[in-house]
Amino acid sequence: MHDFTVLVLQGAYASSVAITRDMLAAATALAGRAGVAAPRWRLYSIEGGLVTLQGGMSVDTCRLPTRSRQDRSVWIVPGLGLESSGAIAQRFAHSDVEQAIVGLRRHVAAGGHVAASCSAVFLLQATGLLKERRVTTSWWLAPLLQGMDDSCTVDADRMVCTDGPVTTAGAAFAQLDLMLHLLRERCGTALAQSVSRMMLIDGRQAQAPFIVPEALASGNDLIARLAAKVEAALPNPPTVAQLAQAFCMSERTLARHVQKATGKSTQALVQNVRLRRARALLETSRMTVAQVAEAVGYQDATALRRLMRKIGGANPGQYRAAIATR
Repeated sequence: MHDFTVLVLQGAYASSVAITRDMLAAATALAGRAGVAAPRWRLYSIEGGLVTLQGGMSVDTCRLPTRSRQDRSVWIVPGLGLESSGAIAQRFAHSDVEQAIVGLRRHVAAGGHVAASCSAVFLLQATGLLKERRVTTSWWLAPLLQGMDDSCTVDADRMVCTDGPVTTAGAAFAQLDLMLHLLRERCGTALAQSVSRMMLIDGRQAQAPFIVPEALASGNDLIARLAAKVEAALPNPPTVAQLAQAFCMSERTLARHVQKATGKSTQALVQNVRLRRARALLETSRMTVAQVAEAVGYQDATALRRLMRKIGGANPGQYRAAIATR
């Protein structure tokens, strides 16, 4: 019985596949020291044999069985490296994607679990497995995913999100976080921590500190102007009412435009701009945390710490310490 089944599609993102293999190989090598059984895993593809990845790299795989069998492994789909709705539609028109969808749907129906990161989350959406679930994906693709399935809740701030038998993760290198999460769930904390230490992986709980509102909106001019207006006004960010007035629309209309473009509320957009500015100051200046808090409009450092811990998964001091070790 295997613990993990890695389903590799043609043209998959090479680093996402490599991360998955390397972390599972590391877990196998370290299991004895951690006092646990080594995870059992396998690489599958639709046709088997060599699968060509992005960049011309390739990986050898076994053929995915076409008949149902007892399988309690977690099926993992590495990122596909697709950056737009057009690229997703074009790739998903191929027959191997339809076969993958059938296999994933069958696996969950039989009681199995599935996991994907980045644009591979859209493959899970195509299976119907995201309905009524809380999920995440690459933060700039979140509005697209939400638009494709309004029954699910797309939480772009999260790095990894598990809801029932479905686990999703954020942008390409969130595959690191996804694999640590899966190792922790299936093999225990001790092994996950051993892999994290050996591979020098810092725990990251959220994508929020990395979100650029303008990019999230995929070039939407209104969002770009909103973000610029908020940042220019710091340390006195405008209220939602003031923003609506400045752009000659009601708060409800503004909220509708922001939600459609970013998947977030207007207030969440303002918070993202402030958080991004705080992160930049922590990274590029010698300002104290209290001074950074004041610069982005908080009365004291406690409020900034609370926000960064809630949205970013770490307080400013921890974030600055991480920057210093790079």
